[in-house]
Amino acid sequence: MKVLITGATGLIGKEIVKLCLKNAIEVNYLTTSKSKINNKSNYQGFYWNPKQQIIDENCFTGVDAIIHLAGATVSKRWTSTYKKEILSSRKETTQVLVNALKNTKHTIKQVVSASAIGVYPDSLTNYYDETFKTSNTSFLSEVVNVWESEVDVFSQLNITVSKVRIGLVLSNKGGALLEMVKPIKFGFGSAFGSGKQWQSWVHINDLAKLFLYVLNHKLEGVYNAVAPNPVSNQELTKTIATVLNKPLFLPNIPKFFMKLVLGEMHVLLYESQRISSKKIEDAGFHFKYHHLQPALEDLLI
Repeated sequence: MKVLITGATGLIGKEIVKLCLKNAIEVNYLTTSKSKINNKSNYQGFYWNPKQQIIDENCFTGVDAIIHLAGATVSKRWTSTYKKEILSSRKETTQVLVNALKNTKHTIKQVVSASAIGVYPDSLTNYYDETFKTSNTSFLSEVVNVWESEVDVFSQLNITVSKVRIGLVLSNKGGALLEMVKPIKFGFGSAFGSGKQWQSWVHINDLAKLFLYVLNHKLEGVYNAVAPNPVSNQELTKTIATVLNKPLFLPNIPKFFMKLVLGEMHVLLYESQRISSKKIEDAGFHFKYHHLQPALEDLLI
């Protein structure tokens, strides 16, 4: 099998590439940086510039499926300009792929696209699954709805569309976990707001395996990529401190303070989403890390 991966050099992309190569799946990847182009027999890079709708169509040669991860990070201050960038990066990257495939003879049967649980509303009590009818109640839900509707266009080309809604990714190579660990290591750890908000998390290894599971089993539609046991922000903070053997004695950080520091992006820390993993588990996927403490011990010790 051969896959084309967008966003292959990002945090999640690197893990998926590693797993593909381990499982004898050849990888083509797209990059906006010509200096990042490799030409190994099982790992080949191709240039694209989504802003200008430029793509090297040789990237599709012999490819069975696309794993689509590209999009500007949401973990950066949301100025009005950057919010446009978050939205346009998801639209443009998807459109350049769709437009190129319309005009190219190809062998692609499936697209597995990243998406996000930010599409679900903020709630301390609801337990969301994939059947929930989403609407644009926040900037993040707007981003996901735009993203997913662009990805759905692949189905007009008789390509199976799969969407993986990703939760809080726990990794020791980057992302949110390392930012949470920093203050706790120095004894300044603290939960955010009431600490009651739900965090639906996933270990990066399980996430990469889930993408390949959706691919190998040709699963169509939307799947939540979150571990079976979400926790509160308070519990997440406490468990990190326990694993690192550090005390927690500071009061919780109030919302108004982080709003001053981070601007509108502070909602990433205070919104609550308790998300179900039942659909992917019912499809036969097994999470290695279904509880938080063993996941953190694997990553932090």
